[in-house]
Amino acid sequence: MNLILDLNLIREADGSHIGGKALALAVLAGKGMRIPRAMCVTREAYDAYVGSTGLRERISLELSRKDFQDMRWEELWDASLRIRNMFLNTPMQEPLASVLRDALNESFGDAPVAVRSSAPGEDSAQASFAGLHESYLNVRGAYAVIDHIRLVWASLWSDAALLYRKELGLDVHHSTMAVIVQELVAGQKSGVVFGINPADSSQTVVEAIHGLNQGLVDGTIEPDRWLIDRSNGRIISHSPAGRTKIVVPSPSGVSLEPLPPELTQTPPLSIEEVELVNGLAIKAEEVFGNPQDVEWTFDGNVLYTLQSRPITASLQEGGKDDRSWYRSLSRSYENLKSLRAKIEGELIPGMIQDADGLDDTVLASSSDSDLALEIRRRLRINRQWDETYRKYFIPFAHGMRLFGRVYNDAVRPHDPYEFMDLLGSPDMLSIQRNRMLEHLARLVMHDPGLARALREAEDLRAFPAFARLFREFVEAFGDLSCYSAQCHEGDAPLREIVLEMSSGRAGAPRAHLRSIEQDEEYFLSFFPEGRKAFAADLLDLAKASYRLRDDDNIYLGRIKGRLTAAVEEARRRLRDRISPVPEGLGDEAVLQVLEDPEYIPAPPAPREAESSQEGFSLKARQLVGQPAGSGIATGPARVILEGIGLSGFKAGEILVCDALDPNMTFMVPLAAGIVERRGGMLIHGAIIAREYGLPCVTGVPGATTLIRTGDQVTVDGYLGIVVIS
Repeated sequence: MNLILDLNLIREADGSHIGGKALALAVLAGKGMRIPRAMCVTREAYDAYVGSTGLRERISLELSRKDFQDMRWEELWDASLRIRNMFLNTPMQEPLASVLRDALNESFGDAPVAVRSSAPGEDSAQASFAGLHESYLNVRGAYAVIDHIRLVWASLWSDAALLYRKELGLDVHHSTMAVIVQELVAGQKSGVVFGINPADSSQTVVEAIHGLNQGLVDGTIEPDRWLIDRSNGRIISHSPAGRTKIVVPSPSGVSLEPLPPELTQTPPLSIEEVELVNGLAIKAEEVFGNPQDVEWTFDGNVLYTLQSRPITASLQEGGKDDRSWYRSLSRSYENLKSLRAKIEGELIPGMIQDADGLDDTVLASSSDSDLALEIRRRLRINRQWDETYRKYFIPFAHGMRLFGRVYNDAVRPHDPYEFMDLLGSPDMLSIQRNRMLEHLARLVMHDPGLARALREAEDLRAFPAFARLFREFVEAFGDLSCYSAQCHEGDAPLREIVLEMSSGRAGAPRAHLRSIEQDEEYFLSFFPEGRKAFAADLLDLAKASYRLRDDDNIYLGRIKGRLTAAVEEARRRLRDRISPVPEGLGDEAVLQVLEDPEYIPAPPAPREAESSQEGFSLKARQLVGQPAGSGIATGPARVILEGIGLSGFKAGEILVCDALDPNMTFMVPLAAGIVERRGGMLIHGAIIAREYGLPCVTGVPGATTLIRTGDQVTVDGYLGIVVIS
């Protein structure tokens, strides 16, 4: 099979070599539809590249650290980033590069082109990968095109594409990719037409924007929308968009610019043009025998078809297509800026206000009925903020990931996580909290009497300076047991952690090899003058994303703590009335006791036996996960299960947990290393481990059951390996 095929020479039998997108364009061109001049780099070129460079084996190894079906999206993103970095730093070998250069120079010279994916199985009637693989516009010159072909190949392994393949049950290890190189038509108006409206099968949908289609495809620009009656072609309705932006060619590819004022009040399409686009959908459906999703552009009065894919069966039947969810994992730069403004200007102040408005001091004196009402109010507030967190705060974490991609594309570092060195901040709430703890510990270290008072739970008023700082810490961060001074454990956990830190064995946030200013200057040096402002703004946004990834959970923890305090007061009253209290009694049963004094709760149904650390006849010796913090450390394991085990954590222990919540990270200065069952370089445990320079391995299956408290454990944060002695 040839490595390159001209679009005009493609036949239906070539489909498995060129992918659905290229075949569809070739078929439409054969039916007389206007298609930009194009050539297809076949899947054999991809196979030759990954085979000759050893990438095939490295990719397989990366995806075999853990059963693919068990990998969470954070772990898939990490694996995807590492794989993408492999493509960035692995040049194409001769003679493959020579063959591609010659063909590209002959076909396009220095003319601008679009470089698009065309994976076999992509854009079929059963599965649409629209938006999950990369496309690049306005690429010039054979060397630049080959570089972007590698980036398109790398997008075969994007987290969203991997998740979608996982959902469909496809074998990721045999994935491959062809690429279309297509003459760039710099259209003045562009869009898509859906031959059938997923919400109403009697309609066709036309969406259009001014400028290039990139803004519509990536969700940056809202389109004008027309609904058309499929039976007669009559326009049913037109929904105008708020027209403010346009994507245009630029020296760096394409750029988002303000829409010229004269176009803001003008729909992208006239009535006649809407009818032409509808005709395009009708013709494509006639050619392929089913409704199509067609991307198009107008260059002057000439209508070009850029790509065509079948509308998936699930959408035609009104079903759910998870592709949109996978695409929502990634947010555009403009969307992230809007999210940041909302989070910093509205949501965090609202969260703080709600937490401050929940007064724990009145709980003990309230009547049972008033306490029940207060618990229900706090449950409602807590639920609302949980929903807000999922809707706004989690998506904003993509700011780090977007910056990581831009950094790696520009700098091409050996370490795909080098970009994180620019994001650490002493302003993180968890770092501020830990520094306050360290200050308290230093005071104890130099005062034996104070140390004795803490150990023996004595009143601290004899040490007024320390008592004031101790009180300020509780007011700011809680007592480390439930973010509230009213929890039944009192201040014992806080006293204990301060005493342990006063042993002098606690760590401190690491020092960077270079200053942050030097790191930033180094990053910005890779951008031309016209792009430096964007790069600096993206870095600032990524820093906010990194900081809030940790801080938002601490703000949320304060609200959860207020709820816990109220429930704990209810349980205290319950213990005064019922002896013994049924084990595992839920919050709703506790509320019913408060609301109805005659109510006697029944014991909860016994739960199925859970895995425990007892009774193992075999013991794991080596566990494999994701490397998330460089370094190697050995020490006794301390297994933390849902907050159980926080008390008694000792300096030099290896912290082993399901997932390290930011509200637990006060223990990190004492830890020698961190092991987590959940995975991801950008989850809280990995972030705080990196801040303290601790070895960290995440995504370790069965970490909290295969490792037992007291086991001697070695954490290799370079390779992602945990060895149990």
